[in-house]
Amino acid sequence: MCATVAAELGHPPSRIREYQIACLLHDLGRAGLDQGLFGKIWSWAKQQHIPTRPREWRTLHPQTPYGRETAAFLRLYKKDLLRQGIPIDHWTREQIEMRLGFARRLRRQLKRVKPQLKRLGIRWASWMELVMLYYYYPEKLVQAPSWVKQLSEILVACEQLEAYSNNRRGRDYYARSRENFAEAFQYLAGLHAQGVIGQDVLQTIRRLTAQGNFNIILSAARGQTLTPHERRYLQTLNSE
Repeated sequence: MCATVAAELGHPPSRIREYQIACLLHDLGRAGLDQGLFGKIWSWAKQQHIPTRPREWRTLHPQTPYGRETAAFLRLYKKDLLRQGIPIDHWTREQIEMRLGFARRLRRQLKRVKPQLKRLGIRWASWMELVMLYYYYPEKLVQAPSWVKQLSEILVACEQLEAYSNNRRGRDYYARSRENFAEAFQYLAGLHAQGVIGQDVLQTIRRLTAQGNFNIILSAARGQTLTPHERRYLQTLNSE
């Protein structure tokens, strides 16, 4: 999805190839994720309206020192987690760090895999890490070139479109019982209103989706064929 949108917006093939590598590895900071435990922690947090991303945490808790969000979360909610049957140990801290300390954990994982990437002939550039961090740490891209920012926006938008359409992910991580494409695109519109994704990115994704470019991906996310009603809705996106 990201490569298709980036190509549509005029990024050169050599850049898109490196971009695809960053996209494929964008969740590397969650290597070792315990799906059951991770889902239990963050489904509970979402139900309690507790921030699940560093930038949201800092907005609600500005007194938390930068980079100390995981420790602050545990300090505030340790007793609540225990009541949910979640042990407070190293493994639980790792699952919390995968969201609230993502940059730190990503850095450790990148250090581990860079020698393997080099052996595969993959050149790792610093901008690729910025793309991976943008959703949680937009402040890290303040001085980045505009093309890096746009690629970051594309990754956020495509990932969120897939996430909002993904039945299993919705059930496990978001305490969601059903998926709705209208809600997915409302969320993308909200990200645009917040300045997280630009108008060009949003319009391009809407147009490509309306043209059916992502039907196979969205069907896979659903775990079933799109209904005629869903296809008709997606086809209207280009006209709104």
